[in-house]
Parts: sequence; structure tokens; C-alpha cells
Amino acid sequence: MRVLLLANQPEKTTRLKLFGKTLKSLGHDVVVPVFGTRNWIKIAIKIRQIVKKEGPDVIHIFNVPDIIYHGLPDLKGYSFSHLIYDYRSPWGIETGITFGPLARNICERFENELARGADILTSPNRPLGQKVSSYPGASDKPRFIVPNYPSRSLIQCADSSVVPDEDEGAIIFVGRISRQEGIRNLLHLARKIPEERFWIVGDGPFARYYLHRKPDNVKFFGWQSQERVACLVSKAKICLIIPDETEITHYATEKSIWKLNEYLSLGKRVIASSISIEETRKNLVLVEAGEMEQAIRQYMDKEPEKLTEHDLRYWESNDRIIEEVYDRLET
Repeated sequence: MRVLLLANQPEKTTRLKLFGKTLKSLGHDVVVPVFGTRNWIKIAIKIRQIVKKEGPDVIHIFNVPDIIYHGLPDLKGYSFSHLIYDYRSPWGIETGITFGPLARNICERFENELARGADILTSPNRPLGQKVSSYPGASDKPRFIVPNYPSRSLIQCADSSVVPDEDEGAIIFVGRISRQEGIRNLLHLARKIPEERFWIVGDGPFARYYLHRKPDNVKFFGWQSQERVACLVSKAKICLIIPDETEITHYATEKSIWKLNEYLSLGKRVIASSISIEETRKNLVLVEAGEMEQAIRQYMDKEPEKLTEHDLRYWESNDRIIEEVYDRLET
């Protein structure tokens, strides 16, 4: 089948790219457009132009922001045959936290439109799957869970000399430098544990604001390539997941958080707070936010447990599920 994969920035969306790789290996003709703009209105216009030009059998859309797909289900049966809606993040809830209940209500109307118009629903974890299936007209849709596990090739540190000057044993935070992802929580911990080194890998529009008075035991690396991130993580002692506690906490699990799965696949100890757990994972320690300092001190001198092949989770294990998703369209 000819499959059109759509996201706000398709060429930069990790989940979309991994789906595309799997679909190509299954023999499908995969189209991943490049919009050349971040303007939502322009993207929405380009989506309709591309749909009409490509004439795909299947459109698989990856949500956020869902507004760019408004009206797309109405084209089903004319410009394409099947629609799959990948609900990878609770966009309405996220928007509501920042802009209030009215904004949430508006965004969830767009989510509802897509869930109702889809033939199949996909999501990275069970809570997100249940959320999208709760919309009117979506409860009877086939739903598949496709976790956000890293590709085997993406998590390998090909050359440890990429970070030759960094000593092992630091505590690492990787992600967007924002309040939501916990940058304030991290800096608070660094001040309470001055004898330990903390590494921050990532960026964000307010990174300079948050880090201009960072403690001396914090080193900021900024944005790094996937390989360099893997190398830095491989040298770290403990990896942290410390977002603020919000309504999103229920929807963030070990199956949906990319960096958590990358850490675990590299054999690292992960200490996390403000997330939910679907499956017990070796070397994953879940604590309350107020217990984070105690947990770091407890595990700083302990080695992580050795992993077996059974403990590892890779994207390639999703191949069978994705094949089943697309086989369902042909029945």
C-alpha cells in the first residue's frame, strides 16, 4: 500500500520516522513530506495539497497540533482510502495547562474529530490509548499500542572518544530545558547535592533564563547529536526523569518516554518521579518528587543490575504489531 505519514515536522518526528522504516521493510510505499515551514496554517494547506497529489491508500497522522488536520477525515473515500490516528500525546490537556480550560476544550474537539474519523487508533501506551478511545464515536475503533522503544542502532555510542574529556560518574538530565520537564527540579537537586556533578543535555527557548545562575557543579552541554547523547549517557552514573507533577503525569509511562527507554537500554540506573508505570523494568526506580535527593544518595554508589536480552526493549519488537495494524486495513 501507498502510505502517507504526516506530522507537524515529519522529517524530524522520531516516532514517524521509525514507523516509516518498519513500513518500508514490510514492503509498503512510504511517503514522508517536508513542509519547509513551521506555520500551522501553511502546513494545513500543504497537507491537503500533498494528499491530493500523492493519492495514498493510507494516511497515518501523528498528533500535535491536531488542528493542522482539521477536515482531513472528510476527504476519506475521495483522496485516500484509510485513516490511522496516532495519539502520541494529550495535546488538549497540555494546551489547557498553559492556556486554561477553554483552550483545552477547543483542542480536544480537534482530537475528537480525528478519533471519530479514523479507521484505526495507535498510541505508545495504554493510558493514551484509553484517552483517545473515550471520545464519542471512537470507542469501537481497533486500537493498537506501539511503545516508544529506541531502535537498536540509535542508542549505540559508536565511538566513546566523542566525549574524551568527560569523567564518568555524573548525574545526567536529557531533554527540553523547560519548567514542565523539570529543569527547576534538577537545579534544586544540584544545589542540595553539591558534591555530585550534574550534566544537562538539551536546549529550549528559555534555556539561558533558567541556567544563567546554575550551580558550579552543573555542566550544560546544549543540544547534542543522537550519538553524542548516547556517549554522554554511557558515561553517566544515574539518569533522571523529573517533570513537574501535572495532569499529564497519568499519561506519561515507561512505554511512552523515549529517553527513559534509551537510558534503560544502555544499562543505566534511572530514577524517575511524576510518571506512571505500566510494566516493572529492571534499573527503573520510581519515587515521589520529595524523595529524589534521598534516592540519588542511596543509588549513587550502587551498580545497576546486569541486563539480559529479555530486559531490553527495542523498536524492532514493534514490527509485528505494525504489520498487524496494516493487515487489519486489508481485511
